[in-house]
Amino acid sequence: MYRFSRAIYRELADEIVEEQYNNECPRTNHERVLRACEAAVERLATDRHYFAYPARSLFGDIRVYFPMSAQMRVLRVIERYLGFADEFLRRQPQNGYDVYGNPLQCRASTRRGTQCQRMPLPHNGYCPSHQHLAETEDEELAAAFAAA
Repeated sequence: MYRFSRAIYRELADEIVEEQYNNECPRTNHERVLRACEAAVERLATDRHYFAYPARSLFGDIRVYFPMSAQMRVLRVIERYLGFADEFLRRQPQNGYDVYGNPLQCRASTRRGTQCQRMPLPHNGYCPSHQHLAETEDEELAAAFAAA
């Protein structure tokens, strides 16, 4: 998954503004941008259902390291590469494991407060016992769009 975050960084690295008064570590802003890109792509891979707007989130994290004249290009690059990463993740087989080899678990929690250990269905991340939660999410989303 790091190929997507590194591609974002490589395309934007020339435009990163460095701090003028930081002589101790001259590449700190570059490192911050790279770490933010890696964190966003990793979260997209492991927590897709709760990461609604990854491009907007990453842009908000790194836009301070770029001049105003480059902000639109930064946003476009982020949207393009995170779109590629999302498409790659959608094409991966759902054989019970995520991209990193960890077993998939239902998104719901049990009555005791622990996470449900059952295998989720690929289309919404809930096991058959918790499908009713996916239906209520859809209703809440429709109500939010209707109100807006």
